Amino acid sequence: MPDTTRESERILREAKTSLAVQREGGTHRPAPRGQSIGKGSAELKMKSLLIKVRNIALAIFAIWLGAGIAGAMFSGIGFWGLMAVIVATCVAVAVFSSFPTIKVPKRAELKLGNPAQMVARTEIWLEAQRPALPPPAQALVDQLGVQLDALGLQLKGLGDNEPAMAEVRELVGEYIPETIDNYRKIPQHLRGEEYAGKTADDRLTESLSKLSGEVDRVTRRLAEGALDDLAIKSRYLEYRYGGAEALEGAMPDTGVPLPDFSAIPQKQER
Repeated sequence: MPDTTRESERILREAKTSLAVQREGGTHRPAPRGQSIGKGSAELKMKSLLIKVRNIALAIFAIWLGAGIAGAMFSGIGFWGLMAVIVATCVAVAVFSSFPTIKVPKRAELKLGNPAQMVARTEIWLEAQRPALPPPAQALVDQLGVQLDALGLQLKGLGDNEPAMAEVRELVGEYIPETIDNYRKIPQHLRGEEYAGKTADDRLTESLSKLSGEVDRVTRRLAEGALDDLAIKSRYLEYRYGGAEALEGAMPDTGVPLPDFSAIPQKQER
């Protein structure tokens, strides 16, 4: 029987390492100007690009098909007919390359839909606000994009009635956009002036840092639940296929209580 002890230890070790990286803010690097801050917004942009390419291809096909039919009916379209087809092709490319555009969602729309839609809308909204923010806040927006991607993955499968889902919708759909909107209401020439000991730029950066930490906290809390499930499953597999003696010395102490496997029959050796 193959020894699964090392494999189980490796899985748990890698999961804990990933969790530790998330606690330190992840491996994110600031996104270049104009680049998507997260996978959700990047997927929306890719879908829009594919629609544009499809529309351009269909328009060109229809134009040249019509020209071919006209040429067959009238024994050719002549020089000016060919020029008209070329012009029509250029116009079609120009029109459909800029349509449809990605619409920046309204604040009320950010907390709607499933986790993937909520994350994608929020990332698109944050990208639209990013140029108006000071550099430290822009870096935090980039970090939020990566964190929202991770949070969206953890939320998959959760129902709307789950407490974590309601907390995330409030955090993502209200607190984050409200913080940025409040900052943008301040006239630009006043944002660098001190008020009650801090500038508006400083307060925005501080608030976004706290919100980033809260997003990370919720993500880690959900991930720790997945780690607990993995640890329990690994212990069960060790008991079921490796025996209780192998289980006692092989698995690291994860703090997760061992389930009662006394009612499960041992696998019979043939």
